[in-house]
Amino acid sequence: MRLQSKRVLTPPSVRGVVPGTDTLSTVLRAVRLTGAVFFAVDVSSSWFAQAPPASEVAPRIMPGVEHVIEYHLVKSGSCFGGIVGEVPVRLQAGDVIVFTRGDPHVISAETEHAEVICGFLGCDARPFNPLLSTLPRMMHLARRDEGDDVLARLVEFALFESTAQRAGGECVLSQVSELLFVEVVRRYIASLPPETAGWFAGLRDESIGRALGKLHDRPAHGWSLALLAHEAGMSRSALAERFTQIVGVPPMQYLARWRMQLASSLLTSTSMNLSEVAGRVGYASEAALSRAYKRWAGVAPSEWRRGKRSNVASAPRVSAAAPRLP
Repeated sequence: MRLQSKRVLTPPSVRGVVPGTDTLSTVLRAVRLTGAVFFAVDVSSSWFAQAPPASEVAPRIMPGVEHVIEYHLVKSGSCFGGIVGEVPVRLQAGDVIVFTRGDPHVISAETEHAEVICGFLGCDARPFNPLLSTLPRMMHLARRDEGDDVLARLVEFALFESTAQRAGGECVLSQVSELLFVEVVRRYIASLPPETAGWFAGLRDESIGRALGKLHDRPAHGWSLALLAHEAGMSRSALAERFTQIVGVPPMQYLARWRMQLASSLLTSTSMNLSEVAGRVGYASEAALSRAYKRWAGVAPSEWRRGKRSNVASAPRVSAAAPRLP
């Protein structure tokens, strides 16, 4: 088995996306989606590789990142993949399999040759990441035969860049890995049946999607249920009932959770003082933010910031040698 590695770590950034353009983009920025590390696996006989929980490998692969999403691209051949203890799925060339919750999983084959690219994405999980709470633990996307398949083109480009050794390749791979994940999420949203509930269903619903967009576009605004209902074109009772039914929590509770995530992102990635952070996320004072933050995150915002900085400072360096799979 031949194993190659490419370490790619880039700081989170907006990368040219205009704020407020769409709710999914706003969430991806706030949870600080960051890519990625790639491993190329080339096997030509019966093989079996079990990946441990992402929480165990994250400190070595992406130091300082809170949560790691793992995915595998099949470059050629075929194999099987799945969460440990569950029925695996067959993977063909061009397929992508994603493990969003960091579950231990298996990639294997019996007597077939396969080339697999293993990728990693980092993001925040706390205080509130609606993506992780809504996406299934595992997503399998089969390659389509249509010539306009965006995912297939992204996979091909990622596979090329992972082996081309071109100048600027690390930056390209980092951004392509994020594009791959966004396209996977888009496919998942498009595949949901009409009766599905959850955050993605809320995005797709015309009225609830409008309400979510308003909350994410102007989280520091002095929202009330009445004002949000007016913006969504609904009555207060209808908005409260439908929002809760689809998204799972009432609108104002959702806004409180989202403000905590924004505060977390600012505390982690900026040097703003607590009063500035409070103003950015809709709280009138540092004390009000501290009370709310401790209620949602379990610790005061200043303590959260110290802990994050300490974790990054003490994170072990990634070895230049790639970890060898079983």
